Amino acid sequence: MDKGAKIFVAGHRGMVGSAIVRTLEAGGFGNLIVRTSRELDLRNQQAVEDFFRAEQPDYVFLAAATVGGIVANSTYPAEFIYDNLQIQTNVIHQAWQTGVKRLLFLGSTCIYPKLAPQPLKEEYLLTGPLEPTNDAYAVAKIAGICQCRSYNRQYGTRFLAAMPNNLYGPNDNFDLEKSHVLPALIRKCHEAKASNAASVTIWGTGTPLREFLHVDDLAEACLFLMKLDEQRYEELLNYPAAPALINVGSGQELSIRDLALLVKRVVGFAGELVFDAGKPDGTPRKLADASRIHALGWRHRIGMEAGIAATYEWWQRSLKVHK
Repeated sequence: MDKGAKIFVAGHRGMVGSAIVRTLEAGGFGNLIVRTSRELDLRNQQAVEDFFRAEQPDYVFLAAATVGGIVANSTYPAEFIYDNLQIQTNVIHQAWQTGVKRLLFLGSTCIYPKLAPQPLKEEYLLTGPLEPTNDAYAVAKIAGICQCRSYNRQYGTRFLAAMPNNLYGPNDNFDLEKSHVLPALIRKCHEAKASNAASVTIWGTGTPLREFLHVDDLAEACLFLMKLDEQRYEELLNYPAAPALINVGSGQELSIRDLALLVKRVVGFAGELVFDAGKPDGTPRKLADASRIHALGWRHRIGMEAGIAATYEWWQRSLKVHK
């Protein structure tokens, strides 16, 4: 990637997109193209076509998406499947139409079957039923992977799909109805501390195992993949067991209970954690097999405690700004 290349970061205000922008700017890439959702509705086919024809980007990071945790996925499945299908279909199609050199499509490891063997290998895609609580989002992302593969095969495009595990960091969503588990825990413990509450209630048994990755680590992985030399990038696109698909993860996991205890310590909440076993746990275990990206030379650098502390500090600052 030339430092002067035109790079479109779709979803630049979101957690992933904003981290990619920070990483690109820190790396000396100054010709970035960004649009807010008000300026460019990526669900609008004609608007996306007009944008690509006018801007002619060289590279695309497709991080725009409608995302959320168990509550949001269960409550708004129609929005999750509609929005994501529209966004990725329009962007990927126009990237082909306008000759984009490389496109990186961001998804999630929820694309893999609920009871797939652990750790999750890329070739496990479409080998079993999905987790019901987020199947609409997962199906949309699977369609995006298939679209990348199909355009690569038919049109010779160079589109790659990267699947990170649970992400957290600056610009995460702390809305308790729409957030993922980690920001929800941070907010619950923070508010309980502020109100001197005796306890915090957490959905599920606390036993599911999860892997977490700081969004800045993901952003560095995205740039790493986009900058791969031709031979290694071509190998990823044509990997026999899972073409154009690669996991991005830390390779480390912890239980929701241990995560909650860690958040409690970082936030400084002195009360009790109560686990509501009547609420859904989601997938029992979700650890991504990141051996392929590790073999290429990338590894995460931000530890969980330091990452949670930095995220908590960022959220506290954002609260003061919006007061």
